[in-house]
Amino acid sequence: MSEVVLITGAATGIGRLTAEALARGGYTVYASMRDVNGRNKHHGDTLTALAAAEGLRLEIVELDILSDTSVATAIEMIIGQEGRIDILIHNAGHLVMGPTEAFSPEEIAGNYAVNVIGAHRVNRTVLPYMRAREHGTLLWISSTTVHGGFPPFLGPYAAAKSAMDSLAGSLALEVSRFGIETVMVSPGAFTAGTEHFPKASHPADHERTAAYARYDDVTGSIGDRLSALMPAEAHPQVVADEVLRILNLDHGTRPFRTVVDLLGDGAEEVAEVAGKVRTAFFGRIALDDLLIPAAKHE
Repeated sequence: MSEVVLITGAATGIGRLTAEALARGGYTVYASMRDVNGRNKHHGDTLTALAAAEGLRLEIVELDILSDTSVATAIEMIIGQEGRIDILIHNAGHLVMGPTEAFSPEEIAGNYAVNVIGAHRVNRTVLPYMRAREHGTLLWISSTTVHGGFPPFLGPYAAAKSAMDSLAGSLALEVSRFGIETVMVSPGAFTAGTEHFPKASHPADHERTAAYARYDDVTGSIGDRLSALMPAEAHPQVVADEVLRILNLDHGTRPFRTVVDLLGDGAEEVAEVAGKVRTAFFGRIALDDLLIPAAKHE
């Protein structure tokens, strides 16, 4: 019996590539996205056609992480069809770029809503089912901005991803005794193969943005500067392949954090030290059992 996977934000980019990789790897995949009958209809139809052509267990599901009703409806549908969700992949997110000062508080709150609160909303709907079964995996697509170097004018986005990462790390300890495992996958910047940079949002306050004109040489070249560090063959497919490799490992043996960085931004080195500090600290307070998902109680 194949494991049932729900992926948020699977219309394009890493989410879509992961949906395809896992389905081809034998998983039952629910690729979720907003507006499947509207702006994402083409993406959904393409995945549906792929599933039919290759005989994959890959189904499109409408799910807007900003809507309680949409999330509840999607989860109820999957549970009704499968009876469970074994793996929840938090991939949905949105990039914003521009002078931090130029973003209104409401714009920054909106970015947090997508990158942080949306994942929490989905968790609150899925976790009761995982806790009842005493089994499950939460896999978070984080970012090397949490631990590595990153250019300026990504402040609100980096702050939101760090908040999501911190939330995931804390939650991991709170659900491990229910047999729920947490996996963090931190991709570096990919300037090709995704719509991350092309669809980035910018602050609406053009006057404050213009006040930072002396940085135009920076803001106008961030993508090019990052691309210059990337190998010519770099493609986010490597992230999807790594997710598949990790999930193919036995439950309870998967690494807490894996960095997929082709830029060399330092995230891997910092994450390694952070992991050692995390393990040592919980050993010191005699809570190191929380770092590993408990075996299911019979």
